[in-house]
Amino acid sequence: MKIKNYLDKVIAYVFLVAWVLIVFFPLWTMIVNSFKTQHEIFTDPFSLPKVFTLEGYKNALEMGNFGVFFLNSLFITVVSLSLILLFGSLAAYALVRWKCRLSNALYFFFIIGMMIPIRLGTMSVVKIIISLGLNNKTYGLIPIYVASGIPVSILVLTAFIRSLPKGLIDAASIDGASEITIFWKIILPLIRPALSTVAIFNMIPIWNDFWWPLILLRQESVRTVPLGVSLLFGEFSANWTNILSVLTLASIPMIILYLLMSKQFIRGLTAGAMKG
Repeated sequence: MKIKNYLDKVIAYVFLVAWVLIVFFPLWTMIVNSFKTQHEIFTDPFSLPKVFTLEGYKNALEMGNFGVFFLNSLFITVVSLSLILLFGSLAAYALVRWKCRLSNALYFFFIIGMMIPIRLGTMSVVKIIISLGLNNKTYGLIPIYVASGIPVSILVLTAFIRSLPKGLIDAASIDGASEITIFWKIILPLIRPALSTVAIFNMIPIWNDFWWPLILLRQESVRTVPLGVSLLFGEFSANWTNILSVLTLASIPMIILYLLMSKQFIRGLTAGAMKG
């Protein structure tokens, strides 16, 4: 029995290591080659750079106006995630505490939003954004991303809040705590793993979105990273050092977020299974 368990662990670790290598290899290749000259990229793409150069990063920041694109995407992503987490957690808590058929109907109404891609309503969304005067403005994308992120946040957070011990909330209510106090001081600290899960799930599509910036952002000063990178590809089409440097810079926020929240993210994903 011990030998079988040992073999199972070995097989599991072999698959995990193989998966890590498969995922990490493209990232490693991109980062390493961003510090090489173009000649070295074509002659030896998988080794460490023999001639270390920061020319690609310098060109991306100075010639490509990448810094402006990066700050625009960072602003949109941070504000959108903050509003998604705030509204999603408030709505999830209300749906859990509100015991009636209408609350269940509202819950399923939000969940249906995950089944209908928002791009199907592109024309209607564009008309609304233009009528509000939000087109060609970075903050004009925020309502769209918040609306897209609320359904998945409610799905994850509602399930997580329902798994919390009911006695905690009841005890706080008996002690005279208001619903706002219970939410801020008891619920929010306990649902941090779920909030991290929601943040990671929503950050990737928001940061990488190309569709809405392409339609709504025309001026170069308000463009985001994906839209700006597509233009830099045309500008730097003959220089792979510049292209890989831009892609490396564009991937930094997602890598940092996952490294900071990976433990909470895993806890959020496994919380329901552990409860079961």
